[in-house]
Amino acid sequence: MSETKVKPLIAEELLTQLQVEAAVESQVILHCCIKSDMFLEEKIRIWSSTYLVDRQSEHVSKLIHFENISLFPDWTDIPFGKDYWFTLVFQGLPKDCKVFDFIELIPQNGGFFREGIRRNASDVYKIRLDI
Repeated sequence: MSETKVKPLIAEELLTQLQVEAAVESQVILHCCIKSDMFLEEKIRIWSSTYLVDRQSEHVSKLIHFENISLFPDWTDIPFGKDYWFTLVFQGLPKDCKVFDFIELIPQNGGFFREGIRRNASDVYKIRLDI
């Protein structure tokens, strides 16, 4: 007996939707550097309310992963007088995004903020942050 293979029919609307979702599933990686030179015992943390915002469309990419930094309410100690690096991974930005902002929205002073980051082809960035 021979088996006949039948190609399934997929609605055009579903195919279009899947293509859009696949394009948006890319990730943006920020390698962030902080230097503590004001206090001997400096601490940092990241809140889940940290986003990348496309300046043209106001699209918001959520934080999906972090390395070498604690998530609120925990703290990470950073060494005095040395560069300290941590990595944040966000949902992808729209393909036509050219400039975006990095914003940590928190209910207190001192949230991370970097305005006007120019998009590059790799979507991997190294930025310096102030504390």
